[in-house]
Amino acid sequence: MSKLRITAGPFTFDARFEEELAPLTVAAFKAQMPFVSKVVHVRWSGEGVWMPLGDHQFGVGYENHTSYPAPGQIILYPGGVSETEILLAYGGVQFASKVGQLAGNHFITITSNLDDVVKLGKMTLWQGAQDIRFELI
Repeated sequence: MSKLRITAGPFTFDARFEEELAPLTVAAFKAQMPFVSKVVHVRWSGEGVWMPLGDHQFGVGYENHTSYPAPGQIILYPGGVSETEILLAYGGVQFASKVGQLAGNHFITITSNLDDVVKLGKMTLWQGAQDIRFELI
């Protein structure tokens, strides 16, 4: 099991890859690490932040996919009817876009500082986009 560190805004989280449940998604994401982006608050999905990635392709399909990630779970939507994106749930989420409900691959789970995940979500809602960085440890 590979571990990673996520730095988002002023917060740092330890996390694990879900290698057994989403091996192709994990491998595709690892190949692009360190992965740096910005998170903005979700529009339709509830309590989450997301990284809109446009037409960026990871070259994966669906595996271990869900429309209801739990707080601290990170999902990758590989593109299709909506743009490619990564979403981090900090509360109740029903993953959706302007075209309706979506499902994303649950491939990372945050394992530390879950209270700060909520703080990150609220900070992003009220203060705007935050930097985010994923790196192996």
